[in-house]
Amino acid sequence: MNKTDIANIRKQFKLDNYRLIIREIFNVYVKKESGEIYHQISQPFQMLEHEAQELFITNFKKVLTGQLDAKLFELKFQRDVEDSTQTILFEGLQTDSPDEWQENMLKVVEKMFAHAVYEFDTVVTFIRGEYKIATKKRNAESEEGGDDEVYSSEFILCSLNRTDQPKKALLFDYIEKEFKSNHAVDPIINLTSPLTGFLFPAFNENSADVNHILYCSGKMNQPDESFIEEVLNCEEIITAVEDKDSFEQILKIVMGDEVDSKVISNVYEEIDKIVQDYEENEESEESEPPMLDSREIERILEVSGVEDVDTAKVEHAFKSVVDDENHEIKATNILPKSIKINTKVADLSVSPKELKNIQYITYNGKRCLLIEIDEDVVVEGFKLETRTL
Repeated sequence: MNKTDIANIRKQFKLDNYRLIIREIFNVYVKKESGEIYHQISQPFQMLEHEAQELFITNFKKVLTGQLDAKLFELKFQRDVEDSTQTILFEGLQTDSPDEWQENMLKVVEKMFAHAVYEFDTVVTFIRGEYKIATKKRNAESEEGGDDEVYSSEFILCSLNRTDQPKKALLFDYIEKEFKSNHAVDPIINLTSPLTGFLFPAFNENSADVNHILYCSGKMNQPDESFIEEVLNCEEIITAVEDKDSFEQILKIVMGDEVDSKVISNVYEEIDKIVQDYEENEESEESEPPMLDSREIERILEVSGVEDVDTAKVEHAFKSVVDDENHEIKATNILPKSIKINTKVADLSVSPKELKNIQYITYNGKRCLLIEIDEDVVVEGFKLETRTL
């Protein structure tokens, strides 16, 4: 799933929306440490109170919110896994029996708590519903398209949430006109910050893909490897941070530790062209996220003005950094939004393509940053005078 696919389904999570219908909700309350199921209940989503529906809708949208390869990850299921989660979820989608639906979801819960131990009670929530996607955009002139013809796909979304104990508080009773302490003991389900979750199946280019699942990590750049492999039975993943670190290490091996700012700017400008071309054609059926192998990295370095670049040198750098020689680095993961330059005097933040306007020079025996700009500089309302060196 790309960011457009995710955004499209996330914005459909709202009440009384015919494009996304939530049929059932299944809540499982699990005791801390033991992983014992204390209570479970399945019911039609529309049977919940209106306020409860809104709270859950917000929770489900949280599961679908975050940066790709940092908080959200499209995972591929492993092949030939006994009692695979892929099969369990697929059967859960296909069955018309409420009992079978619950049994399948309880198998997933069992996997979740087979190894994980929490210091607080948790609630696992599953929903099953239908997602309708227009086959083509509506034409304003002919008024064709839009909801005239739609793809319809069943889906399951899961969120795992912690419970918090209510805080002691002093209350004022308006009726009795007296102050009293709060004696509430019911745990509060924290729906604002899911610990983890997933959407099955994944959706790519308006089509359901049962061989992939969208996984939500509780923390940025910290996917739970055990959950991915043991619970979801999916293949290992590379985070955006890991891709970025690998790319930087490859550059250092090929170019060395010291490099001209214009060269670095050229490198990121070339990557930006690749990413921009992808984003402009992202909605086309043939559009795939741009990936960089050693040959593509060699080309980028050559056109960026890096000296003494050859195939053997880049391949050696790539293999020494990346464990899997078949791995390709996702271009969108390594393009920084800004480059930070930190000094004792000042901290700067510049876009990669503007880095070529900064030079690191020696003037009167002192190290200086020379920044080329087009406009006047105003400090505290005063325009600075220009000096010619």
